[in-house]
Amino acid sequence: MKALLVGDIGGTNARFALWRDNDLHAVQVLATADYSSPEQAIEAYLHEQGIARGGVSDVCLSVAGPVDGDDFRFTNNHWRLNRTAFCNTLQAQRLLLLNDFSAMALGMTRLKPGEFVEVCPGQADQARPALIIGPGTGLGVGTLLNLNKHWMALPGEGGHVDLPVGNAREAAIHQHIQGQIGHVSAETVLSGGGLVRLYQAICALDGAVAQHKTPAQITEAALGGEPRALAVIEQFSRFLGRVAGNNVLTLGARGGVYIVGGVIPRFVELFLRSGFATSFADKGCMSGYFPGVPVWLVTAEFSGLLGAGVALQQVLAH
Repeated sequence: MKALLVGDIGGTNARFALWRDNDLHAVQVLATADYSSPEQAIEAYLHEQGIARGGVSDVCLSVAGPVDGDDFRFTNNHWRLNRTAFCNTLQAQRLLLLNDFSAMALGMTRLKPGEFVEVCPGQADQARPALIIGPGTGLGVGTLLNLNKHWMALPGEGGHVDLPVGNAREAAIHQHIQGQIGHVSAETVLSGGGLVRLYQAICALDGAVAQHKTPAQITEAALGGEPRALAVIEQFSRFLGRVAGNNVLTLGARGGVYIVGGVIPRFVELFLRSGFATSFADKGCMSGYFPGVPVWLVTAEFSGLLGAGVALQQVLAH
C-alpha cells in the first residue's frame, strides 16, 4: 500500500509527516532555504523514510496564501509549485493544497489535553462557527464549522482588515503608524514585525529612544519587567482582543476562539494577565454577547500538519 504524505510549509521551515492510522508519523522539519523546490524537499524527506519515488499516492500541503488554479507561488519563501508537474515528479496520484489557516483550523479538532490554555471561560456551542486567529510572521484568521461529523474550514484574509481603535491612546498609535506607512491593517501590528512597529510607535509617542530592534528583544525586556516593553505587550494583547472580538461578532463564533501562532506563546503569563479579555468584549451595546464564549491559547506544535491530515482523510473518505 502506498504512503500518504502531509506537509505544512512556512517561510523558514517545511514540516512533513506520513499520515497513517489517522495520525502523524515520522515528523521532520526541513529548512526551505536548503532546497530549490517543494518537490526536492519532499524527495529528501522520503529518502530519509526509505520511500522511493512513486511510493506516495496522495499528498496534502498546507500553504500560506490563497489557493486557486494549477499554479501556486509561496508568499513567504522562494518556492513555486505547479500541481501537474508536482504529481508527475513525485509520481503521486493527487495533490491537495490547503490554505495554511484552513489547515490550522482543522488541526484544532485534534487538540489533546495539555496543548491549550484557557484564556476566557465558557462553553463552546458546537453548532456555531469557531474562530482561529494567530499572530506569527503575519496575522492568520480562519473559521471552523462542524457539519455533522464533517469539518469544514473557511479560508480568508482576515488579518488584513483595518486595525480597530478603542480609545485615544490607540488612536494616537494608529495615527503615528498611518503617517509612516499609510493603511494600517490588523497584521501591521499583530505580528512579529508588528510588535516592533508597535514598540517604535509607543516610544515615539512617549518621546523615548527605542532601545530594542527585534520581537525577541522586546519580549525579553518585558519578561524582565521593563515598563515600556510591558506596555507594548499589554497594548498588543488589547489590539488582539479587539480584532478577535470583531471576528466573533461577524461570524457569530460562539464555537469558541483559538489563539495560535508563534508570538503569544513567548509571553503566556503576561498575556493571561493582560487586558485581552476586556478589549475582546468591549463592544458597546453588544458587550453582553461575549460572556460564555470560550477562548483558548493553543501551544500544540504541529496543528497545521494535523489539519492537513484531517483534510486528506476527509477527501479520501468521500
